[in-house]
Amino acid sequence: MNDIFGAFPFMAANFGMLLEKTGEHLVISLIPLLAAILVGVPIGIWLGHIHKGEFLAVSITNIGRALPSLALIAILIGFVGIGMLNAMIALFVLAFPPILSYAFQAVNSADRDLTKAARGMGMTPLQVLSKVELPLGLPMIISGIRTAAVLTVSSATIATIAGSGGLGDVILNQVAYGIEGVLAGALWVAVLAILVDQFFALLLRVAAPTGVRRLRAATV
Repeated sequence: MNDIFGAFPFMAANFGMLLEKTGEHLVISLIPLLAAILVGVPIGIWLGHIHKGEFLAVSITNIGRALPSLALIAILIGFVGIGMLNAMIALFVLAFPPILSYAFQAVNSADRDLTKAARGMGMTPLQVLSKVELPLGLPMIISGIRTAAVLTVSSATIATIAGSGGLGDVILNQVAYGIEGVLAGALWVAVLAILVDQFFALLLRVAAPTGVRRLRAATV
């Protein structure tokens, strides 16, 4: 318990250093997350729209959950060496499966009666996707990104093993920072993950009514 209370004086004494490490941590986290969004969301949406690829989406999700990021970093050392690229590839593999899976389910599970009605109104497949399926699925897509973001931010501490910096430098370096520093870094990462989670929770609250309004406008 004393070690936990000792973490707060450490934070106060090393506030600038922790802010610098937080900046590194966010870069390490957000670049692979953004890459996973740019790749996973379009693929998931398209597969959901054509109602194919469920086995692929589920299989990728299961593989992503089963493959330890630490083991992946060790494997990648033989291919890309030690550095930020190694860590980012590992975090991309961690973030991609939930984004793909949620995007697929978001569109694939859209009410078939609504999509049939939209086609009956003369909408093209692209219009059905953009005006019916996406507004309905937007909250679930954001939920997938939210899950991936929290996973990535909380797991980016392993990047220090690949020599990429971030808050993991503090957490995994008890010799230099002491147990108080390790606990301070862990608490810092926990708070950062909570803030990221709440940011996407806010987006989710905004997206739900926005999607409903877009759907109503398209079908009126």
